[in-house]
Order: sequence, then C-alpha cells, then structure tokens
Amino acid sequence: MAQQLLQEKLTCAICLELYQDPVTLSCGHNFCADCIRDWLRSRVECPECRELCPARAELRRNVALSDVVAVVRAEPPAAGPDPGPDPDPGPDPDPGARCPLHGRPLELFCRTEGRCVCSACTVGDCRLHERVLLDAERREREAQLRATLEVTRQQATQAESQLQGLQQRSSQIQSSACNLASMVSGKFSRLLQALEMRHIKALQAIEVAKTQALAQAQEEEQRLRGHLEATAAFDRWTQDLLEQSDDRTFVQGSQLLAPPGPLGPLTPPQWDADQQLDGLKEFLNQLCGLLLDNGDPHGAPAEAADLGPPETPDALALVPSPVCPLRRKLWQNYRNLTFDPGSANRHLYLSRQDQRVEHRREPRGLVEPGSFELWQVQCAQSFQSGRHYWEVHTSNHLVTLGVAYPDLARHKLGPYTDNIGRGPSSWGLCVQEDSAQAWHNGEVQRLRGVPGKLLGVDLDLTSGCLTFYSLEPETQCLHTFHAIFTQPLHPVFWLLEGRTLTLCHRPEARLPPGLQEEASGLS
Repeated sequence: MAQQLLQEKLTCAICLELYQDPVTLSCGHNFCADCIRDWLRSRVECPECRELCPARAELRRNVALSDVVAVVRAEPPAAGPDPGPDPDPGPDPDPGARCPLHGRPLELFCRTEGRCVCSACTVGDCRLHERVLLDAERREREAQLRATLEVTRQQATQAESQLQGLQQRSSQIQSSACNLASMVSGKFSRLLQALEMRHIKALQAIEVAKTQALAQAQEEEQRLRGHLEATAAFDRWTQDLLEQSDDRTFVQGSQLLAPPGPLGPLTPPQWDADQQLDGLKEFLNQLCGLLLDNGDPHGAPAEAADLGPPETPDALALVPSPVCPLRRKLWQNYRNLTFDPGSANRHLYLSRQDQRVEHRREPRGLVEPGSFELWQVQCAQSFQSGRHYWEVHTSNHLVTLGVAYPDLARHKLGPYTDNIGRGPSSWGLCVQEDSAQAWHNGEVQRLRGVPGKLLGVDLDLTSGCLTFYSLEPETQCLHTFHAIFTQPLHPVFWLLEGRTLTLCHRPEARLPPGLQEEASGLS
C-alpha cells in the first residue's frame, strides 16, 4: 500500500507515468521534462495550480526526485497474500464524481468543452483545451450567479415600483377623465339650456316683430280698400249723372257730388330681417369666439402645475342663467367694459377688442406715459352715480379686482406688487389659492370660502355699496364695502404672471338714460 501511494506521488500529472527526468516549476510542482516543455509551447500556466509561468522559464532538473524515482523503478513490486477473487465492491456511492473513461476523480473543468474532466483527460482529449480546477470554476461561477441574482432582484424591485407607479397613474387618469367628463357634460348641459332659452327668445322676438309688421300692413290695406270703394262709388255716381238728360237735375247733382280725398303716401310695414338677426348674430359670434379661442400663440408659458390648454372664459356669462334669480336681477344694470390701453403695464397684453388682458414675462416695447409701473390695468369707463354691474372671468387664482379714484398712484408704494386697496382711494378683492382677501386703506379682511373663476362686481353709488360675488358653481356674496364715494370710480385689475382676465360682455347690455356722457365707450 505504501509503495502504491509513493508511486502515485511520483506520477506526472501530464503523462500519468512515473517521472522521466523530472523538473520543477517556479510554483513548486514537478513534471516530466518533455511533458512540461510540450505543455508550455501553447500555454503559460502550471497544469495543476494554473499559476502563470514566466516566459521562457528555466526548467531545473530535480535531482532528489530523480533519485527517488530511480529507487522506485529498481524495487520489485511487493508480494502480498493472495487476495483471492475480487470481492464485489458494491455500488459506487458517488458515480458522478469519477471520470467514466479513466475512473479518476473529476478534479478539473474543461472550459473549451464545458464539462468536468480528470487528470487523465488532460493528457488525451483535453490536452490543448483551457482547464481550471473544479473548485476554482465553481467560485467564479458562484460569483457570476450572485451578481446576476443581485441584478435580477434590483430589476424586480424596479419593475414593482414602476408597476405601482403605473397603476397609480392609471387610477389618476381614470379619476381625472371621470371628473373632466362630468365637468364637460355639465358645461354642455347648461350651454344647451341657455341656447334653448336664447332660441325661444329669438323666435318670440321674430313673432312680435311679425305681428307688428302684419298689423301695420293690415291697417294700410284697410285704408287702400276704403279708398278704392270710395273711388268706385264716385265713379258710379258720376256715370249716372253724366247719363242724366235733364239739365236741372244734372246741375244740382254735380253740386252735391264730391270726389274722394287724396290717397296720400303708402306707409310700408316695418320689417327688416337683418335687423331681427343682428342681436342673434352678435351673440352667436361672441359665443363661438369664446368656444373656439385657443389663446394667443405668443402667450405666457403654462404653469408647472398646469398640464392642460389655457382655459376659455365661461361662455355662459354671455347668456341668461336659468337658475339664479339674483344674477338675473344684477344683469338689469349690466355694463360692458373695456380696458384702457394707455394704463396697461408693459407686461400686460390686451386682445379681443380690449376685452381680454394677459400677463406675459416678456415686456412690450413701447408703453404710454400714464401706464402703471405695477402689474395693473384699469378700464376706460368710470362711474360717478347710479348702479352698475359687470362680470370678469379669470384663468386662475392670484388676481385682484376692484375700483379706484382717478388719482390712484401709477408707481409702486411699499413692499406690495399692487396698490389696489392699499390706500384710501381704492377698494379691492384679492383672490388667492385657497382664500380671498378684501382690502381698503391698507386694512385686510380675510374671507371664508374659495371664489370661482367667474366673478361679479356690483357698484351702487346711490347707497354707497361695493359688492363682490362669486358666480361659480352658484352665485354667492363674498364681501360688501360701505363708503361714501366722492369721485368717479374706475374698475381696476392686477394680474400675476401667466394669468388671463376677460371682461364678459352681454349683447343686450345698455346704459341707463343720463349716463352716456359719464360712462363713455359703453355698449
């Protein structure tokens, strides 16, 4: 047994025979001189430990090992007792752990063929292949698998996070779509109701005009028929008189016969189809303009929190509301206002016949000498007596609307960006993100509730009341100022960057008698 073990230790790992002229590498392993030289012609590592060998490494003969090999070769094999017939070795406890060709342990891995091999395979089939120790191959592959596993786990975590985000986004889209559909349905429902009311009103106006014109025509027709009858009677009487043979009778009859009076000019019925359609055309044109308006292509950039297109003013501000008696009552004093271009700050751009103002980041080149240095603009109209009402539509919060005396300062005073309500000559309502504030003479009063985008202003100079209303979703009073107004009042507005404000017009709005000179330019 000892001799067999000694022979295994003296066996070359390349040729699997006893060493022939053994040499030693720098790593300490020994091989036959011819075997290792042949090996190093195509490789640079040790066949056993895979340590790199220096190029053209000097191979020194192992004298001691050569002497031991010579002794083993000269010693006869030891005789032992006859073991008799080979006993049944029984089943191999690990049949896959040995080479099926050579019966040796599978200690190496052939990377070229991708399989486990024994040391004997390295001399034959896998002699020129890339081989590594089996445990080294395992360590390398374990590291690769662990790295791959970590990457897949990170990908799974990322996929789960993306899935949750996608589900949340889908839920938000569904909720937003439902809210948008509900809002659009409500808008169109109210718009259809308003259009139906306008339709009925237009038909009624046509019917009234037709009745008046036909009555006038019937009156003229009766006058003409009466004249024709009188003319026919005169013709008959004259003919009978001319046929009278008695001179006395003729003379007496001619004195009694009087012709009908002159017919006079004919008065045609007052009917003008274009006049009947003028109000309706104006209403429909303004309504279509509001619905189809996509905003100025050079408008201000959209806000970060705002991902949709710019909002158009509420078209229902132009048509009668079927639900709010208070608002219909306020419309009795409705005034169509326009902005004064000469007062607009250089960052404020007017459009739609001076009915719309927009705050942009880029300033205008030329400004009027009397324009506001603040982000403000006032209306061209002013009021000194009577009662007046107007409505405005804002694109978003952070706007201020109010009224002011003509001496309102055009330049900045104090730390504020507006001066509406900051002094004794102006009164204002500041609409913020989550509330509203009433300002006058530098004093503020915080109001409850959040106003809508459609707002109304009622100025009653007779009773000294200035009232602000929120008109969406229903008409509600926000605040009322009580004061004695001693000078004409101009409507005035302040806008934050990116905001848009529109003066709503009503086609049937008219000035009361006596205010034509006082409030110039109203339609």
